[in-house]
Amino acid sequence: MITAGLASVTFRGRTVEEVVDLAAGAGLGVVEWGADVHVPPGDPVGAARAARLCRERGLTVGTYGSYYKAGDSDPADFDRALAAAGALGAPRIRVWAGVRGSAETGPAEREAITDDLRRCARLAAEGGVAVTVEHHVSSLTDTLDSALRLRRDVPGLVGHWQPREEPDVRECLAEVTALLPGLAAVHAFSWGADGFTERLPLADRADLWRPVLALLAGDDAERHVLLEFVRDDDPDAFRRDAATLLSWVGEVA
Repeated sequence: MITAGLASVTFRGRTVEEVVDLAAGAGLGVVEWGADVHVPPGDPVGAARAARLCRERGLTVGTYGSYYKAGDSDPADFDRALAAAGALGAPRIRVWAGVRGSAETGPAEREAITDDLRRCARLAAEGGVAVTVEHHVSSLTDTLDSALRLRRDVPGLVGHWQPREEPDVRECLAEVTALLPGLAAVHAFSWGADGFTERLPLADRADLWRPVLALLAGDDAERHVLLEFVRDDDPDAFRRDAATLLSWVGEVA
């Protein structure tokens, strides 16, 4: 089952209330809260408030998007992030798999990152929270092979996929297919040739997102598909993207 939602980092310049209003007003079902602005570690009262606002508008709390970097951050930072995830009632906490790409990470550094991820996963599991790593450049999830190896090496780790710049549809479908067991969330956006700086309407990449959504809906697992990087950070562009995403999710439901 797919639940369409919003990653709060899409609207970093807006308040928690505004993010909730935008998501609920667009008919979405879940909000992924970011730790950088909206739900910072060390503010359990603010985290609980964000959760309450979601409940009042019929929204589910999704992943807590922390900026903890395994093998690089102070280990105590994860404890603070995990406490925020708990106050928020998030089912997952997202961390970064290091700070360098897999080709630039030597064996000793990779093992240190992997050990830290195991520690994080163990601590999170004690509170009923899963740990996820985003499929992202400059980390050990920058290639499919490296991401799958990390999943094998860290029991309980779940996946979080997003396309690269100028994504090849066949490569994306191969990645999603390989990651599906344990794939919890996807960030949905459309970029042009200039990547992050050339944001397109989501509908412009129907050739990518329709088949990806069909794959995600192919079993009984619950997955969140979260809008991010809307054109010009514009609420109206977001609303159009949300309507597009909901229509596509309806096609594969």
